[in-house]
Amino acid sequence: MSPTKSPTKKSPATTTASKRTGAEAGASTTSRQNAEKGFVASKGLGERLQAVLVDLLELSMQGKQAHWNVVGRNFRDTHRQLDDIIDAARAFSDTVAERMRALHAVPDGRSGTVSTTTTLREYPQGEVDTSQTVDLITERLEATVATMRRVHDAVDEEDPTSADILHAIIEKLEQYAWMVSAENRTPTS
Repeated sequence: MSPTKSPTKKSPATTTASKRTGAEAGASTTSRQNAEKGFVASKGLGERLQAVLVDLLELSMQGKQAHWNVVGRNFRDTHRQLDDIIDAARAFSDTVAERMRALHAVPDGRSGTVSTTTTLREYPQGEVDTSQTVDLITERLEATVATMRRVHDAVDEEDPTSADILHAIIEKLEQYAWMVSAENRTPTS
C-alpha cells in the first residue's frame, strides 16, 4: 500500500480570503454606511464649514510663524499667549473638520487649499516686534471670527448643531482678540 498524500485542508476563512483581492478583501467601505442614514450636509453647508476650517488652519499656522519670530518687550508673555491661540485654533479646526465628516462633507486641509482660500492676509516673514505682532494676530483673530459670523446664519438655518460649535469658537476667539489687543491699548481718560 503506497502512502497517499492527503490534500492540505484549508479553513473556510482561508479559502474565502484567498479568493478575494483588493476591494473584495475589505479594502473598501460599503456605498452607504449605517451612520449615513442621519443628517447629511448640503453642498452649501459643507462649503461654509470649509471656509471656517481653512481660516482656523491658517490662523494656527500664522500663529506659529508669529510665535517663532516675535521679538521685543513682553516677548515671553506674547510668546506664551501665542501658544494658547495656536492650540485653540488647532483644536477648533479639528472640531470643525470632524463635524464636517459627521455630516458626510469632506474637509480639505491641504496646504494649497488653505493658502488659496483663506481670508487671512499673509503673515510677514522675519522678526516682528511684539507690538506689531499683537496688532497682526488681533487682525487675524478678528478675520477668522468675521468668516464665522458671515456664514453663521446660513449654517444655523440648516444645522443648529454646527452653529452651536461656531458660537463656542467665536466666543473664545473674540476673548483672545480682546486679551491680545489689550497689550497695545492705553486707558481712555
